[in-house]
Amino acid sequence: MGRLTYLLNLCFLFLAFKPCAQSTDSLKQVIQRIVSEKKATVGVAINDQNGKEILSINAELHFPLQSVFKFPIALAVLSGVDKGIFSLSQKISIEKKDLVPNTHSPIRDEYPNGTSLAISKILEYTVSQSDNIGCDVLLRLIGGPQQVEKYFKNKGFQDLSIKTNEEVQQSNWDLQFQNWITPRTANKILMSYYDNKTKLLTPNSHDFIWKIMKETQTGPARLRGQLPGNTIVAHKTGSSGTNKDGLTAAVNDIGIIFLPGGHYFFISVFVTKSTENTETNEKIIADISKATWDYYQAKSK
Repeated sequence: MGRLTYLLNLCFLFLAFKPCAQSTDSLKQVIQRIVSEKKATVGVAINDQNGKEILSINAELHFPLQSVFKFPIALAVLSGVDKGIFSLSQKISIEKKDLVPNTHSPIRDEYPNGTSLAISKILEYTVSQSDNIGCDVLLRLIGGPQQVEKYFKNKGFQDLSIKTNEEVQQSNWDLQFQNWITPRTANKILMSYYDNKTKLLTPNSHDFIWKIMKETQTGPARLRGQLPGNTIVAHKTGSSGTNKDGLTAAVNDIGIIFLPGGHYFFISVFVTKSTENTETNEKIIADISKATWDYYQAKSK
């Protein structure tokens, strides 16, 4: 009787866990179909809210960050705030000579003759609106791009490189590749920030960056593109543009997506070496995000 009970319990466990395993395999198959016929290299990392990696594709490859690096830059700045080196209300002078042309900058558009803004406001412009000039102002404040890299490597994040600022990487196609990350490390940074188990930030700084990540206005057709309109998506995008040979180096989006009921997942999607058009590159990200959303929705039923 004992052996029969043992075998029955094994069967029960097998039946209980098999659908979950099949669902994970099914999600990977869906995502592989999404990327298989695209003329692009795609990197994906997806973790559940407990930190478990449920799926990865090319997760150890080096992908150019482009403006995704503004999220780790913001974390490095806020670390300085938490240490008392800076304050969010501290005003920073932005002179007319700092307002370089031919780069994305709502700050320059709003203040063409220069201005003085609080660090909190510059962070909002830099993260939510992906302001390139605001980004470089913050990098100068903390001592340059390599200080951001040093900060994260001291925290145990090894698979990233931040060597140049926005002005430099926007002026030379090849130099953008000096700023790179792996999808797996991008997700690890998201998880470390949001869960805050390692006390990456104080609660005040954590809540501040959370608010502006949720308010990100760039990339509406990427992670949030096919999700219900009221979905909470706290994310950061990055884009390279396309060179004269029709090659796009970076269409990226990393973020935390909430499901009905309060569950959430972490997702980083990077598209590089693409000869697809912008719409297709963004749809790759939106399709992967929606497939993951559907997976978790089905799993909760």
